[in-house]
Amino acid sequence: MALLSNRLNRLAPSATLVMSQKSSEMKARGIDVINLSVGEPDFNTPQPIKDAAKKAIDQNYSKYSPVPGYKDLRTAIAGKLRRENGLEYSENEILVSNGAKQCVCNAVLALINEGDEVIIPAPYWVSYPQMVKLAGGTPVIVNAGFEQDFKMTPAQLEQAITPRTRMLILCSPSNPTGSVYSRNELQALAEVIKKHEQLLVLADEIYEHINYIGHHESIARFEGMKERTVLVNGVSKAYAMTGWRIGFMAAPEWIVKGCNKLQGQYTSGPSSVSQKAAEAAYTLPQDCVEEMRQAFERRRDLIVDLASRIPGLEVNVPQGAFYLFPKCSSFFGTTDGTHTINNSTDLALYLLETAHVATVGGDAFGDGQCFRMSYATSDENIREAMRRIAGALAKLHRE
Repeated sequence: MALLSNRLNRLAPSATLVMSQKSSEMKARGIDVINLSVGEPDFNTPQPIKDAAKKAIDQNYSKYSPVPGYKDLRTAIAGKLRRENGLEYSENEILVSNGAKQCVCNAVLALINEGDEVIIPAPYWVSYPQMVKLAGGTPVIVNAGFEQDFKMTPAQLEQAITPRTRMLILCSPSNPTGSVYSRNELQALAEVIKKHEQLLVLADEIYEHINYIGHHESIARFEGMKERTVLVNGVSKAYAMTGWRIGFMAAPEWIVKGCNKLQGQYTSGPSSVSQKAAEAAYTLPQDCVEEMRQAFERRRDLIVDLASRIPGLEVNVPQGAFYLFPKCSSFFGTTDGTHTINNSTDLALYLLETAHVATVGGDAFGDGQCFRMSYATSDENIREAMRRIAGALAKLHRE
């Protein structure tokens, strides 16, 4: 008898990975699918980073690495945080993991007890609530919808805090919306957080460099917040290194020690060669990061323009990341005669089946009024995808 654990049965599968899988299966059948469901840059890893990895192989970096990551990489990360973020961390306050995703999960598992509450603004990345459930915690969802640019207000945060609240998970720039919290907005949230001494912040800053407003702000910068913040980042998005699987956390040493203990029991240290590549990413000239950022900004402008022209879609202008999260609820209750659209997941499946464009319904992100499109693809793909989407949506009508 195959009985999965209660722990596993509490979890839902990742909707983004499900849609990406469906897209891949259709492509394998010879169908021309444009995949706007996946959250990864379409660029190749810059050549100097690849060269550093090749050199590491030749130098026989092929043994187990230390659980928290190589000291040279943690030194490079500390230098990046000092140089770009104005934050001082020692190597003992930095832990390198198998991607930023593991860093987030490490922090949740290390800090959340059964019954602890974790505040998660919605829309949210699909894995945050699932990780909290895995730890036995309770996700407390705060709805921050289209009308407030998908950003939680200080009043909403204050209202959500109870004696059981242990953590706030904050993602800026945001997946799935691309919204970016300004310095003033972060400071206002920090003032609320500091009134509650049991409350920690997990700041997911993986999209830091894909930012269209000039400068990234970290909540750890504000007075009294560094000792309350687990900062998570990595090389995946900024350097087009998703498959290298290197992320890091920077946090108070007691938290890092706890996560190091946890990581030592279930994965140990991350890939040796990938770490040497990441070290190069953080220490070599950063021209490649700006080149990719400019390309994403151009694509942002293109997809916002094209989506804004489609009747029935409401579109905001994302300030970072590479996602558009348009409001599509005007199509709920419509049909093309074969497909009936009751929610955003129905809409995403309809677009996949009829327009052959893969997107992700907003239900998975905690906002069923919208759906997510990734514009981490070519200008040509964006134009063709939006042409197909416009045609498919034009066929929907009310009976």
